[in-house]
Amino acid sequence: MKRREFLKNSAFITTGSLLIPQFLKAYERQHLGYIPSSEKVLVIIQLSGGNDGLNTVVPYQNDIYYQERPSIAIKKESVLRLSDEIGLNPALDKIRGLYDNGLVSIINNVGYPNPDRSHFRSMDIWQTGSSSDQYLSTGWVGRYLDAQCSGKSCLPHQALEIDDTLSLALKGKNVNGLSLQNPEKLYAQTQNAFVKLVADSTPAAHHENVEYLYKTLASTVSSAAYVHSKSKISKSRFIYPTTELGKSLKTISELILTGVSTSVYYVSLSGFDTHIRQNDQQDRLLRQYAEAVDIFVNDLKANQRLDDVMVLTFSEFGRRVKQNASNGTDHGTANNVFLIGGPKRTKAILTEAPNLTDLDNGDLKYSIDFRQIYASLLDDWLKTDSKLVLGSEFKPLKLY
Repeated sequence: MKRREFLKNSAFITTGSLLIPQFLKAYERQHLGYIPSSEKVLVIIQLSGGNDGLNTVVPYQNDIYYQERPSIAIKKESVLRLSDEIGLNPALDKIRGLYDNGLVSIINNVGYPNPDRSHFRSMDIWQTGSSSDQYLSTGWVGRYLDAQCSGKSCLPHQALEIDDTLSLALKGKNVNGLSLQNPEKLYAQTQNAFVKLVADSTPAAHHENVEYLYKTLASTVSSAAYVHSKSKISKSRFIYPTTELGKSLKTISELILTGVSTSVYYVSLSGFDTHIRQNDQQDRLLRQYAEAVDIFVNDLKANQRLDDVMVLTFSEFGRRVKQNASNGTDHGTANNVFLIGGPKRTKAILTEAPNLTDLDNGDLKYSIDFRQIYASLLDDWLKTDSKLVLGSEFKPLKLY
């Protein structure tokens, strides 16, 4: 069996729920080590389900927007105005505060050629950084890890997903990121009684796949212990929302502030597939997002780390311009992307408002390929060769 097939069938190596025998420690000491992470940190927030960009960054001066959405358009008087053309959904009041302080960039009309309206396929495209006709088994963050670890020892905590399973985005050819819901839980799982039961076991003669599995499991044990020990150093004094995103960003903040050598964090907020009665659901989710991010940013700022942390927020696609018969919206194409944190901006709105007079069969046309954003973050923020990670050269953007 080839290694790739072996790993695909060994699902337990992509989750934080691992039980590792102690005999792997000798292997770990012999083969594994740490490398320092970039000084900069990227936090990726995925809005799963296809967030409606037009009701997030609202073209409040465009009559077509109101004509096509007679019952779900955001009322003009409620919009948090950013320019003469666009403003924010009122649920994003906390983001507006960050915007006013020069900490938010908005990129409109982000997508890719020949867009796919399937949740699963479009998410694969965004997570792998592929073209719509490419099928890749590694993610763009995973390939970033591969590039960083080329010729060096590397442990998976350099990219952490705050979840119980690992997204495709963090899976590399040679190195995977690590998923965990919280450091205590992951560490406890590696100390399970089953571990002690097999501690005296000795593995059979090594096979290439078995050897690789031992290395993967051992590196996970080390990462669990390392992150757990670091997580004890400092606890946030800020009161985060009790939502799942709030809890996840609190965990990320504490890990950043305690000096964990992690370059990329990944977290998801789901529920944005708003085919029916969109406004209440989207407003609730956007408010959760805004409140959690606002506390996170202010926590980092109070601890002098905000200049080193950038938050990228994306969704796998936007929604159609015209509302449907159920007071919702159906799957669309181009969307907006937020970048929050890092240095103060010289320009906050990086691209023009969506053109509602020039549509592609009722959908927005993209003007920015999402891989241009990835390339800019890889080259300028994470200091890695984006062409090596993405496989092609994409025109960078001045993000801040």
